[in-house]
Amino acid sequence: MAEFFDALTEKHVAFIEKQPIFFVATAAADGRVNLSPKGYADSFRILSGSQVAYLDLGGSGNETHAHLAAEQADRGRITIMFCAFDRSALILRLYGRGRAVLPQDEEWDALAAHFSLLPGTRQIFVIDIDSVQTSCGWGVPMMELQHERDTLQKYHRQADPVEWTEKFKGRSRSIDGLPTRPTDRYIAGDA
Repeated sequence: MAEFFDALTEKHVAFIEKQPIFFVATAAADGRVNLSPKGYADSFRILSGSQVAYLDLGGSGNETHAHLAAEQADRGRITIMFCAFDRSALILRLYGRGRAVLPQDEEWDALAAHFSLLPGTRQIFVIDIDSVQTSCGWGVPMMELQHERDTLQKYHRQADPVEWTEKFKGRSRSIDGLPTRPTDRYIAGDA
Protein backbone atom coordinates (compact mmCIF):
# COMPACT_ATOMS: atom_id res chain seq x y z
CA MET A 1 0.00 0.00 0.00
CA ALA A 2 1.43 3.38 -0.96
CA GLU A 3 1.95 6.05 1.68
CA PHE A 4 2.43 9.76 1.02
CA PHE A 5 4.43 12.27 3.06
CA ASP A 6 4.86 16.04 2.78
CA ALA A 7 8.64 15.85 3.34
CA LEU A 8 11.46 13.39 3.89
CA THR A 9 11.62 11.66 7.26
CA GLU A 10 14.79 10.39 8.96
CA LYS A 11 13.85 6.88 7.82
CA HIS A 12 13.58 8.06 4.19
CA VAL A 13 16.95 9.80 4.43
CA ALA A 14 18.62 6.67 5.80
CA PHE A 15 17.12 4.59 2.97
CA ILE A 16 18.22 7.06 0.26
CA GLU A 17 21.76 7.22 1.60
CA LYS A 18 22.14 3.44 1.17
CA GLN A 19 21.04 3.29 -2.48
CA PRO A 20 23.71 3.07 -5.21
CA ILE A 21 21.32 4.07 -8.00
CA PHE A 22 18.34 6.34 -8.54
CA PHE A 23 16.11 7.07 -11.51
CA VAL A 24 15.05 10.49 -12.81
CA ALA A 25 11.90 11.04 -14.90
CA THR A 26 10.82 14.27 -16.61
CA ALA A 27 8.56 15.28 -19.48
CA ALA A 28 7.69 18.39 -21.41
CA ALA A 29 4.14 19.07 -22.59
CA ASP A 30 4.97 17.51 -25.97
CA GLY A 31 7.57 14.94 -26.94
CA ARG A 32 9.18 12.06 -25.18
CA VAL A 33 9.15 11.20 -21.48
CA ASN A 34 12.76 10.94 -20.31
CA LEU A 35 13.76 8.33 -17.74
CA SER A 36 17.42 8.07 -16.74
CA PRO A 37 19.30 5.89 -14.26
CA LYS A 38 21.90 7.74 -12.18
CA GLY A 39 24.76 6.33 -10.18
CA TYR A 40 28.07 7.41 -8.65
CA ALA A 41 28.32 7.34 -4.91
CA ASP A 42 28.14 10.75 -3.35
CA SER A 43 26.36 12.40 -6.30
CA PHE A 44 23.01 12.86 -4.52
CA ARG A 45 22.47 15.26 -1.62
CA ILE A 46 19.61 15.86 0.77
CA LEU A 47 19.69 19.60 1.43
CA SER A 48 16.65 19.58 3.74
CA GLY A 49 13.49 17.58 4.32
CA SER A 50 11.95 19.35 1.34
CA GLN A 51 14.91 19.86 -1.01
CA VAL A 52 17.44 17.57 -2.69
CA ALA A 53 20.08 17.96 -5.38
CA TYR A 54 22.25 15.80 -7.60
CA LEU A 55 25.34 16.19 -9.78
CA ASP A 56 24.85 15.74 -13.51
CA LEU A 57 27.78 14.79 -15.72
CA GLY A 58 27.90 15.57 -19.41
CA GLY A 59 26.48 12.78 -21.55
CA SER A 60 24.87 12.20 -24.89
CA GLY A 61 21.83 14.36 -24.18
CA ASN A 62 20.47 16.94 -21.79
CA GLU A 63 16.80 16.00 -21.68
CA THR A 64 16.26 16.61 -17.97
CA HIS A 65 17.54 20.18 -18.30
CA ALA A 66 15.37 20.82 -21.36
CA HIS A 67 12.22 19.46 -19.71
CA LEU A 68 12.71 21.38 -16.47
CA ALA A 69 13.31 24.63 -18.35
CA ALA A 70 10.49 24.20 -20.89
CA GLU A 71 7.96 27.02 -21.03
CA GLN A 72 4.77 25.29 -19.97
CA ALA A 73 2.11 25.58 -17.27
CA ASP A 74 3.53 22.73 -15.17
CA ARG A 75 7.16 23.76 -15.62
CA GLY A 76 9.83 21.84 -13.76
CA ARG A 77 7.99 18.60 -13.00
CA ILE A 78 10.36 15.83 -11.94
CA THR A 79 10.14 12.46 -10.23
CA ILE A 80 13.09 10.73 -8.60
CA MET A 81 12.80 7.06 -7.68
CA PHE A 82 14.93 4.94 -5.40
CA CYS A 83 14.33 1.22 -4.93
CA ALA A 84 15.94 -1.41 -2.76
CA PHE A 85 17.54 -4.39 -4.45
CA ASP A 86 18.34 -6.13 -1.15
CA ARG A 87 16.10 -7.96 1.35
CA SER A 88 14.40 -4.80 2.63
CA ALA A 89 12.04 -4.22 -0.28
CA LEU A 90 10.95 -0.61 -0.73
CA ILE A 91 10.32 1.94 -3.48
CA LEU A 92 10.60 5.63 -2.61
CA ARG A 93 9.58 8.39 -5.02
CA LEU A 94 10.20 12.11 -4.71
CA TYR A 95 7.73 14.26 -6.65
CA GLY A 96 8.62 17.89 -7.13
CA ARG A 97 9.84 20.79 -9.21
CA GLY A 98 13.40 20.95 -10.40
CA ARG A 99 15.83 23.35 -11.98
CA ALA A 100 19.36 23.25 -13.30
CA VAL A 101 22.15 25.26 -11.70
CA LEU A 102 25.16 25.64 -14.00
CA PRO A 103 28.75 26.64 -13.15
CA GLN A 104 28.14 30.13 -14.55
CA ASP A 105 25.13 30.71 -12.26
CA GLU A 106 25.37 32.91 -9.18
CA GLU A 107 24.36 30.15 -6.75
CA TRP A 108 26.81 27.57 -8.16
CA ASP A 109 29.61 27.99 -5.61
CA ALA A 110 27.35 27.64 -2.57
CA LEU A 111 25.56 24.63 -4.04
CA ALA A 112 28.71 22.93 -5.38
CA ALA A 113 30.23 23.12 -1.88
CA HIS A 114 27.84 20.30 -0.88
CA PHE A 115 29.54 17.90 -3.33
CA SER A 116 32.88 16.47 -4.33
CA LEU A 117 32.71 17.48 -7.98
CA LEU A 118 33.30 14.70 -10.49
CA PRO A 119 35.13 15.05 -13.81
CA GLY A 120 32.69 16.35 -16.42
CA THR A 121 30.17 17.81 -13.97
CA ARG A 122 28.02 20.05 -16.15
CA GLN A 123 25.23 21.08 -13.76
CA ILE A 124 23.53 20.38 -10.47
CA PHE A 125 19.82 19.74 -10.42
CA VAL A 126 17.94 21.12 -7.41
CA ILE A 127 14.55 19.63 -6.62
CA ASP A 128 11.95 21.16 -4.31
CA ILE A 129 9.89 18.24 -3.03
CA ASP A 130 6.09 18.44 -3.27
CA SER A 131 5.52 14.95 -1.86
CA VAL A 132 7.26 11.70 -0.97
CA GLN A 133 5.70 8.33 -1.71
CA THR A 134 6.72 4.90 -0.48
CA SER A 135 5.43 1.55 -1.69
CA CYS A 136 6.28 -2.10 -1.07
CA GLY A 137 8.77 -2.87 -3.85
CA TRP A 138 8.02 -6.58 -3.64
CA GLY A 139 8.22 -6.89 -7.43
CA VAL A 140 11.78 -5.50 -7.59
CA PRO A 141 14.40 -8.26 -7.96
CA MET A 142 17.18 -8.79 -5.45
CA MET A 143 20.59 -7.91 -6.90
CA GLU A 144 24.10 -7.08 -5.72
CA LEU A 145 26.20 -4.12 -6.77
CA GLN A 146 29.53 -5.29 -8.19
CA HIS A 147 31.10 -1.86 -8.69
CA GLU A 148 30.49 1.48 -10.34
CA ARG A 149 31.52 1.97 -13.94
CA ASP A 150 34.41 4.38 -14.35
CA THR A 151 34.03 4.87 -18.11
CA LEU A 152 32.17 8.21 -18.04
CA GLN A 153 34.49 9.80 -15.49
CA LYS A 154 37.54 8.44 -17.36
CA TYR A 155 36.20 9.95 -20.59
CA HIS A 156 35.77 13.37 -18.98
CA ARG A 157 39.08 13.18 -17.09
CA GLN A 158 40.97 12.61 -20.37
CA ALA A 159 39.19 15.39 -22.27
CA ASP A 160 40.87 18.56 -23.47
CA PRO A 161 39.08 21.31 -21.48
CA VAL A 162 38.72 23.68 -24.45
CA GLU A 163 37.41 20.99 -26.80
CA TRP A 164 35.10 19.64 -24.08
CA THR A 165 33.58 23.08 -23.47
CA GLU A 166 33.03 23.67 -27.19
CA LYS A 167 31.45 20.25 -27.62
CA PHE A 168 28.97 20.78 -24.78
CA LYS A 169 28.19 24.35 -25.85
CA GLY A 170 26.95 22.78 -29.09
CA ARG A 171 24.47 20.60 -27.24
CA SER A 172 21.87 23.31 -26.88
CA ARG A 173 18.75 21.33 -27.91
CA SER A 174 17.02 18.24 -26.60
CA ILE A 175 16.15 15.33 -28.87
CA ASP A 176 12.70 16.91 -29.23
CA GLY A 177 14.21 20.31 -30.12
CA LEU A 178 13.70 22.00 -26.76
CA PRO A 179 16.38 24.54 -25.81
CA THR A 180 18.93 23.99 -23.05
CA ARG A 181 21.43 26.31 -21.42
CA PRO A 182 24.87 24.72 -21.88
CA THR A 183 27.64 24.95 -19.33
CA ASP A 184 30.40 27.45 -20.03
CA ARG A 185 33.28 25.58 -18.40
CA TYR A 186 34.98 22.23 -18.01
CA ILE A 187 35.17 20.84 -14.48
CA ALA A 188 38.07 18.47 -13.89
CA GLY A 189 36.63 17.28 -10.57
CA ASP A 190 37.84 17.32 -7.01
CA ALA A 191 39.44 13.89 -7.10
